[in-house]
Amino acid sequence: MFQATRCRLALWYTSVTAVLLLCFASGFYLYVRTTLVERVDDTLNHVLEVVQRSLVIEPGSVEARVLTTPTATGPSLRVNVEASFRDNAQAAEDDHIDLEWFSPQGTLLWSTLSEPLPIPLHVNPAGETVSVTEEQVLRQITRRVQAGNQVVGYLRVSHPWFEVTKPTRRLLADLSLGICVTVGAVAAIGWLLSGLAIAPVRDSYQQLKQFTADASHELRNPIAVIQTNVQVALADPNPNPQAQQGQLQVIERLTRRLGRLVDDLLFLARQDGGLTAMQWQAFDLNHLLADVIEEQQAIAQDQTLHLSYQPPATILDAEATIMGDPDQITRLFTNLISNSLQYTPAAGTVTVTLSPDKHQGHSYWQVRICDSGIGIPAAALTHVFDRFYRVDPARAKPCDGQRPAPKGHRTGSSGLGLAIAQVIVQNHKGQIQIDSVVDKGTTVTVWLPMASPR
Repeated sequence: MFQATRCRLALWYTSVTAVLLLCFASGFYLYVRTTLVERVDDTLNHVLEVVQRSLVIEPGSVEARVLTTPTATGPSLRVNVEASFRDNAQAAEDDHIDLEWFSPQGTLLWSTLSEPLPIPLHVNPAGETVSVTEEQVLRQITRRVQAGNQVVGYLRVSHPWFEVTKPTRRLLADLSLGICVTVGAVAAIGWLLSGLAIAPVRDSYQQLKQFTADASHELRNPIAVIQTNVQVALADPNPNPQAQQGQLQVIERLTRRLGRLVDDLLFLARQDGGLTAMQWQAFDLNHLLADVIEEQQAIAQDQTLHLSYQPPATILDAEATIMGDPDQITRLFTNLISNSLQYTPAAGTVTVTLSPDKHQGHSYWQVRICDSGIGIPAAALTHVFDRFYRVDPARAKPCDGQRPAPKGHRTGSSGLGLAIAQVIVQNHKGQIQIDSVVDKGTTVTVWLPMASPR
């Protein structure tokens, strides 16, 4: 699926680029060709103006190489061909321009061409392209020459058309080669960029698949146990009140677990979608931690663990004010302390400390949660914030050096606690770090920015 999507993206990149290049090349080619034709026409018009001004028009008697044009009224005028064109042949040859002079009746009287052109006389002041042979194509302008109201002749100038076709053909070849090379380069780059663009989507898809599989696994097991207990209770013809009481307790415990799991999933989904607004306010982190410790003391005592809290050392630090959502911060440290209690064997210790700290050039309140639990293998530290990831043999094969949870240790967590903790810390522009040594304990360090003074 992703390979086909990548191919389509690369094809779209290449197609759009090719269309744009074709449009640009066509416009550029037409612009250059039109410019060349206009330059040729300007040159021909300039030659016509120069030659027309040099014509020697005389009234009088008829001579051997003089054209006489009678008019309806008034004396006739004539053009002295010899005097008018004696210096124009060499200049026209140097400029690759041929001149032809025609009588008023259309008879060719003078030309720079070695042979007359087999083209009829046609007045075209705007210019036209004519084909003499398949190989000889000319650009011509023919103008009627008048003296007063009398037509004294026709002047035609011709320019080789290859001076337009030769550069335009070279330009067309260069543009075609450039387009092919560019499209090929764009195809290769498009394939690379589409791969880079599709990589996050592929990773997100794989994470979604893993998340869905893990969520379905976490939901399926409690539901299956609940269903089994209900079926056993319904199938018993002589129900025992004590047995039913035990089954109801199991069902109640599993429904609480499902409720916590659904609540965690809903929290993460809302955070990922930005659907939950943060309730920003200033509050005392010291008091909040004291309340969380007090709530967790009952669990610690039930597991014969020693849970202690060390507030800031100096009186000036007693007001540990931060800006944030108190509910989310409470959930953050409840999850972290619960994890430490859960993975610390009986008679172990969990210590929570709060102190100011300079971390990466900024002022933070540092909260350290240290326990003497079973620890986390080094290979698993990079995955502890992944959703549904648990360093537990019940979830996956143990890593090298991984130890099972101690006897009597709770293993009912969903694997979302640290993922939720990371999201909450990121929401508050803080940082979280976990250091652990197997069989010696784990230290979780959280940095939360200090509240700026008003």
